[in-house]
Amino acid sequence: MNHSLSEKLFAEAKTLMPGGVNSPVRAFSNVGATPPFIARAKGSHIYDVDGNDYIDYVGSWGPMLLGHAHDAVIKAVADTAQNGLSFGAPCGLESELAKLVMSLVPSVEMIRMVNSGTEATMSAIRAARGFTGRDKIVKFEGCYHGHSDSLLIKAGSGMLTTGKPSSKGVPADLAKYTLTLQYNDVAGVKELFDKIGDEIAGVIVEPVAGNMGVVPAKPEFLQTLSEETKKHGALLIVDEVMTGFRVGIHCAQGLYGIKPDLTTFGKIIGGGMPVGAYGGRLDVMQQIAPLGGIYQAGTLSGNPVAMAAGLATMRELNAHPEYYVHAEAMTKRLIAGLKTAATESGIPLATNQVGSMGCIFFTEGPVTCFADVQKSDLELFRKYFLGMLDEGFYFAPSQFEAIFVSAAHTEDEIDRTIEAAKRVFKKL
Repeated sequence: MNHSLSEKLFAEAKTLMPGGVNSPVRAFSNVGATPPFIARAKGSHIYDVDGNDYIDYVGSWGPMLLGHAHDAVIKAVADTAQNGLSFGAPCGLESELAKLVMSLVPSVEMIRMVNSGTEATMSAIRAARGFTGRDKIVKFEGCYHGHSDSLLIKAGSGMLTTGKPSSKGVPADLAKYTLTLQYNDVAGVKELFDKIGDEIAGVIVEPVAGNMGVVPAKPEFLQTLSEETKKHGALLIVDEVMTGFRVGIHCAQGLYGIKPDLTTFGKIIGGGMPVGAYGGRLDVMQQIAPLGGIYQAGTLSGNPVAMAAGLATMRELNAHPEYYVHAEAMTKRLIAGLKTAATESGIPLATNQVGSMGCIFFTEGPVTCFADVQKSDLELFRKYFLGMLDEGFYFAPSQFEAIFVSAAHTEDEIDRTIEAAKRVFKKL
């Protein structure tokens, strides 16, 4: 493939932006390559500035469940933009999207729109602290909840030791309020709550972890979180920024039968525009300004164009349950095919899949927590990734990211992907 124009644009971008990108993983530094600069996208395909055509399994990191540039979404955005891009004032589309989300997710009794998943999780953490009057937050190793300071914390040397910042610029004094446990560790959760349960404001968890590959929560793990938070007066925050309306129309909490106190959303509810949201119990959400003393605001929150994109996407998904059936079937076909292809070439490969999210890990498996993920062979992944990119298949440039399949992917495209993987695996 020719990448000359992408290489030229990337060289220029690196003089203008840190690493040449506005989000680190896009720099392809983990795989030692130049990222293709994308010119346009439609359906399951993206096209770069050099004219290369890729079947896309990133989907803008999750939002594009309908496929790129879906006609209904593009029309809604174009029609709405004719009347203005942002008002800084209430508009009816905010309420329409809020009502639809609340009708599909019973745990959400009131909702606040924001501009990103990071903003949603940051605000939910503040709400939990403000509502409970406590400071400590519990998160899990390998789960990513955005880049706010309270959540860029990794585990210390023991369960009850002070956490450590995972980024420069995060004060060590702030890290002491975030405790990090092993994902899917039921015993660890119970032990922690037995010791300091009355100091914990909330627990934040991805019901399907999506930034250490794809690692689903065990049902008993989620049930334990629900029981322990309720028992000790802490709030359970389920981070559905990635899974919300991706793994099903009622989200992961519908899939697993849990009822959190707060839920965070993003990605799909914006239909490709920058939208996030957090919502949950009425008594908690009524403490958010201007009703209560927990402050949160946003200049562009609920802007009409973003609301239109999200509303059009959500209406399409709600009206067409077959989209979920198809996307999940294509994901199962892809993940199973990649597993078989690797096995035929003698390459150890573990796989996980929930709905239209999947992942392959270059390790024996099973993969149920971050410690398992870390056993993956990153050099094998790098070679596989570059081989697939050269074949015309665009996956996330990191072993620790999800594969996202859309309703626009076809059986033929999935089968072509598997055949390409067979060729690449044989060269590894």
